[in-house]
Amino acid sequence: MKNLLFSLLAIVSLLPPIIISLQSTKGGEIKEGKNGFFWISLLIALTSTLLWVLMNIFDSWKPGISITLWVIIAASAAIFTFINLINDIAWRLSPLLFSYLLILSVFAFFWQNIPETENFMNELNGWVIIHIIVSVATYALVTIASFAALAAFLKERALKAKKQVLLSWMLPSVSESERLMVLLLIVGEIILGLGLATGLATQFQKTGSFIEWDHKVILSSIAFVIIAILLTAQIKSGIRGQRVTRYVLLAYIFLTLSYPGVKFVSDVLIN
Repeated sequence: MKNLLFSLLAIVSLLPPIIISLQSTKGGEIKEGKNGFFWISLLIALTSTLLWVLMNIFDSWKPGISITLWVIIAASAAIFTFINLINDIAWRLSPLLFSYLLILSVFAFFWQNIPETENFMNELNGWVIIHIIVSVATYALVTIASFAALAAFLKERALKAKKQVLLSWMLPSVSESERLMVLLLIVGEIILGLGLATGLATQFQKTGSFIEWDHKVILSSIAFVIIAILLTAQIKSGIRGQRVTRYVLLAYIFLTLSYPGVKFVSDVLIN
């Protein structure tokens, strides 16, 4: 009953950032977006989702699909809040990003009673904890970068069609979205590299060998290579538009398959 109530509160808390950011526009004109109400809505979403995650972690860490999704949601909300402290246009991604997080939260709610992997708190050590934190941070960064790429794509499509396309009227400009995307991908690539390194350290500590080519390592490595290629091409030739969006979303798909995708298969499909 306690989990049910907290889950519902966490789900509802993701609505204010969508509503407040949409209300910051009037007649297609952007008003002051990062006002007090916007910050309050972010803090509500962040606090509610983070408390839900912490409550379940301290109760017993069960790395199933539901808690995995909630960790992704809380991490994405936390990093998005930080990004808004240092970036003036990121808030305009709120309707897209939080709509996606809201969908994830609904899936997490319906899957929370699915039998999960057994508790492995006693297996946690320094390298494992660092690897988990790095992996979650990477996924959250690439999630936000993916929506920045999607925003650039939608904005460009609306400009070419000379009509509004899916909230394109309030999204950042193409150049602003792509600058934010590149910055997030650079940071995400660095952290993903650290994640692969900590994964090797964890594997060596557990088995005595540095690498085991399982699906997680392969998919994460592919995502790392795709992002590296995209960033190199962006710097050298300045590729833009649909090609950028495809590359970013492709990297995001591989990361999704290597992280929450594994939990989905083991907890939902197999069970």
